[in-house]
Amino acid sequence: MSGGSGRVRIIAGRLRGSRIDVPDRPGLRPTPDRVRETLFNWLMPYVGGARVLDLFAGTGALGIEALSRGAESVDFVERDRGLAEALRTTLARLKVADVSHVHATVAETFLAQARPPYAIVFLDPPFAENLWAATAQRLEAGGFLVDGAMIYVESPARTRLDLPDAWRLHRELMAGEVRAALYRRVAPVG
Repeated sequence: MSGGSGRVRIIAGRLRGSRIDVPDRPGLRPTPDRVRETLFNWLMPYVGGARVLDLFAGTGALGIEALSRGAESVDFVERDRGLAEALRTTLARLKVADVSHVHATVAETFLAQARPPYAIVFLDPPFAENLWAATAQRLEAGGFLVDGAMIYVESPARTRLDLPDAWRLHRELMAGEVRAALYRRVAPVG
């Protein structure tokens, strides 16, 4: 979905069937239901009790899906103040605001502040801005990832990504022009 308004639904868990509004914003393309379902099948052994970071959150569909499936907490980062406010409203409506926090800022500013590490990170920046490598390096260098962390990266199918050496491809799929890849962070050797 690119730029159009509409709704997406939560696939499974305690919030299954809940709808999330998708405002009409340039570059906003929520992860399709089929891709989210596959991703969370991959993440099933890891999501329960996890601290999750949803960078470039947009509608928050990925983070909300994690909460629905038992994540302990989710930090949502969204620079568009209107989307951030809509996300706060959605989290309150779904009664998960107590285990989530919306940061209305750019990812770079969020990652400039020390925080406890995350077990799962969703890295799905606006495709036109090519932020994958810089953001991945900040996540790795800043101590934002536990050993064994799972990092979901969504990118154009033909884009070559320069990701940290400690990130090992765990699973991937192609969905049209989009590459959905799940990486596992391995402890650096030495």
